Formats: sequence, C-alpha cells, structure tokens
Amino acid sequence: MADSEAMDAYSAAVVRVARQVLPSVASLRVRGSRGEGAGSASVLTADGFLLTSAHVVEGADRATAEFADGTQTPVEVTGRDPLSDLAVLRASGPVPDPVVLGDAAGLQVGQLVVALGNPLGLAGSVTAGIVSGLGRSLPTQRGRVVDEVIQTDAALNPGNSGGVLADSAGRMVGVNTAVAGVGLGLAVPINSSTQRIIASLMNTGRVRRAWLGVAAGQAPLPPPLAARLGRASGLRVAQIVPGSPAAVAALKVGDVVVAVAGEPMGSATSLQRWMVEEAIGRPVEITVWRNGALVDVIAVPSELSE
Repeated sequence: MADSEAMDAYSAAVVRVARQVLPSVASLRVRGSRGEGAGSASVLTADGFLLTSAHVVEGADRATAEFADGTQTPVEVTGRDPLSDLAVLRASGPVPDPVVLGDAAGLQVGQLVVALGNPLGLAGSVTAGIVSGLGRSLPTQRGRVVDEVIQTDAALNPGNSGGVLADSAGRMVGVNTAVAGVGLGLAVPINSSTQRIIASLMNTGRVRRAWLGVAAGQAPLPPPLAARLGRASGLRVAQIVPGSPAAVAALKVGDVVVAVAGEPMGSATSLQRWMVEEAIGRPVEITVWRNGALVDVIAVPSELSE
C-alpha cells in the first residue's frame, strides 16, 4: 500500500469515528467549592446518564453540559468514585444518542485510538494516535491505583478529562483522565470492572468495596517456595490497622501473602482487585508464608468507609 493510500485509510478511520462519536461528547462547565472548571463527558444512556472523570466534578454537585449541536442542559452529579476516577451525571434535558461501549480487554499495543473531548475549552476536538502501552497503573486517592490503564500518544490536554477514547470502530474503550507528560496520555479502561463501578454509581450513587486493613508491597519469595508455587513474588505485610479484619484474623507484619481464597497474590493490585463488594462480610482464607511455613488464616473483610 502506498503512503498516500495508507494515510487515506488512516484519515478515513479517524473521520468515521469523529462523525459517530462527537455528537455524544459533551463539554462540561463546572462550578463548585473549588471554583469554576471544565472538562468533558459522554452520554451513557438515552434517558440522560453521562460519564466523566471524578476529578472533573470534585467539589461540585451540578454542571452544565453542551453538545456539538449547541444544545445545553443542566446536569447533576449522581455519584462519583474517586478511587477509580469515574463519576456519573444525570441530565435534566434531552441528550444525544449514547456512545457505544467497547471492551478495553481486547486492545493491542499499536492499535489506532481516537481521543474526543474539549481540551483547553476547545469544544469538539479530536486527536488520534496509537495504544502506546497497556496494564499501566494510575495512582488515585488513599494510595489506591486504577488497574489496566491505557497509555496513548494521542494528544490530551486539560479539558480532555472525562472525554472518550475510542477504537477505530467508534466504540468507547476508555475515559481520558490524565496527562502524565509530553506525548503520554492515560485513560481509565472500559472493561467488566469499570462497568460494574458505573452501574453501581448509576443505581446507588456510590461504590462499595471490601477492606482488610493491611498495607502490603510486592516481595520476592524464597527460591524453594517460588519453585513450589511457580511464581516469584508475594505480598509482604508492612502494616496492619489495629482492630481491622486483618488484625482480628491474626495476620502479622512480615507475613508474605501468597493467596487469597486460592487466588495467587503477586502484587498490591492483585489484592486490591479482590476487595470487591461481594467480599464484604464473607469469611475468606488467606495463605501466608510465615517462619518458613505456609499458614492459613481466616479473615472477614468489612466495608471500606468513605
């Protein structure tokens, strides 16, 4: 394929995505306790739910959404989850057709993606690039991280946050959330985990998570144990909150957690992924390496307080 033909195909794909998705992307004007701000959002449902980044509407309960056709509508914050940097809004007026949600689990490095939003107040802006990396982690509040963050070289600027990262079929695969440096944009993925968070925010306005009260970091396993388990690392317990489920279960500082409910624990995010609403109040077996032996303890996670 000649260079001109390749460019034509690339351009055609971006144009197609822009035409399909831009009508469903809103420019947000936010006014709250932190003053005035701006960002982007996308239409989730025909009855007026919108999706944006939690930090865009931090300190605010209301905003104004303006769409590509010039229509405006007030929106209220239905729920926000700073730990995933996602928020759901509800419009009081008519909205365009919703975006089509994709699945970031199917993305590949090098794949074309298109970012749509309102950077620097420039409504209806489109930039294109590739998936530069997958499986990144984005630190948020309370030391928690968002897993499987998408890295892209599509240009992102202030105001893009909350906007759409789409694949070449026009499906939303991410929520643009941050600019980490020149040529480095990040987006929270649209996948099964984030769709559960979005559904919870729509239905109840909040997200419930389990809590053990333990701080742990990745640590190498002793070679004989690593050979036995077929992996090189576990989670060394660095701190236990007094009176927490971990303390009640008699977990100890220095224990190396190797499994929770039989699921291998090789990183802090692997434990974090397990701390979902379904785990609240349910006894769970935690396997740790302690004093040269594998020890099982039973813990009952409680609900993480806001």
